[in-house]
Amino acid sequence: MSGQKIIHDSVHGSVKVDGAFLEILHRPEMQRLHGVKQLGLAHLVFPGANHTRFEHSLGTYHVADLMCEALSLSKEDRDQALASALLHDLGHAPFSHTLEEVLENRFSLDHMEIGAALIAGRRSVFREEEAELIGCHETISELLERNGISSEAVMDIIISPGHKARRGQRMITEESGQSHFNSHDYLNQMLHGPVDADQMDYLLRDAHYTGVAHGTIDIDRLIHTIALHHGDIVVRKNGMVAAEGLMVARALMYTSVYFHKTVRIAEMMLCKAVEAADDSIADGLQRESDASLVERLVAQGGRPRRIATLLRYRQLYKRAFSVYVPDMGEEEAERLLPLTEYRRRKAVESMIADRAGIDPSEVILDVPSRQLITGEVRRGKTEVPILNGEKVRPLTRLSPISKALQSRGVHDWALMVSCPERHVEKVERAATRTLGDL
Repeated sequence: MSGQKIIHDSVHGSVKVDGAFLEILHRPEMQRLHGVKQLGLAHLVFPGANHTRFEHSLGTYHVADLMCEALSLSKEDRDQALASALLHDLGHAPFSHTLEEVLENRFSLDHMEIGAALIAGRRSVFREEEAELIGCHETISELLERNGISSEAVMDIIISPGHKARRGQRMITEESGQSHFNSHDYLNQMLHGPVDADQMDYLLRDAHYTGVAHGTIDIDRLIHTIALHHGDIVVRKNGMVAAEGLMVARALMYTSVYFHKTVRIAEMMLCKAVEAADDSIADGLQRESDASLVERLVAQGGRPRRIATLLRYRQLYKRAFSVYVPDMGEEEAERLLPLTEYRRRKAVESMIADRAGIDPSEVILDVPSRQLITGEVRRGKTEVPILNGEKVRPLTRLSPISKALQSRGVHDWALMVSCPERHVEKVERAATRTLGDL
């Protein structure tokens, strides 16, 4: 396939796709993403949030292309960056991030590793004879190599350093006036850094489709003020206000959309349905869309069918008990921290259900990550490197706004218990007793 296409995107306008990237865009693995919503179940709260991982992948590609041009990258670097941008969400399960924790803890499935397996051809999106019908026999890895793009380099960019290490991103040191960083991984930073193509697209796109204005950022200013300094992507001093805006937008979108109470309840209900399903539910998840996964849950009957049906008709659980961040002292925070561990949380859910005399699938205990419960927003995303002359300093050392955002909670609750509305009173009593005994 050769030539080029101009695709109209509702966020970025006309997006030019050509050569190998047009081939990638037409791959069945990419086309599956048309059926995977970017924001999982957020459309149950924000009716316009029906945009998909496919749209986001295309938008990330476009922003990455603008960054490549601004940084004057070589053709080899550009090819690797754009291929990585297009393919970075390839391994997402249905409903995007919603099911990540349960899939990892119950089935040891990881979306980045699934994406790498799809690229290498170790996994397939096809069912039985579909490959013959479509006539697709070349792997994405082979497609990349045929076009002179290193598939190994692309997969290395897609899998973030923090993911590889099971820790957060590389942090900028607190030394005042640091002249350079130790890493030279600017291609990885284009996808996983504090000012990256992925983040810039999803903030604009999610704000556009939810109708929440908080995600609006000055992307033009950011693109025109980024630079390479000792192998790292930095923002020049004249782009500092735009960088602050990016940090503010991200924090507010977490508060108003990503951690919206009702969105979280819907997401946790879907997790409950998958937890209640038999092991076959994990088979071939890389082939599924949102709709086909719901059909599989319904077909399983029992608890999965009941919860999937409730979600289908927006019959959502209600909040029965909460612990609010402003009311929580250090001692209580320490007491709740063990509940960030998946299996411990599931055990406490069962205890609450037992005390309330209801089915365990009707109790959801939602506790955010350890970093969020302690008020530590991911530092790798707030430590934007600002270049002033030949010195680089973290944005948090220059901007009181960014410093405040680094420790700002993304929601007002540290723990939430929800259940069907008819059980709210007895679940509240059971949760109060159970959590008080911890």
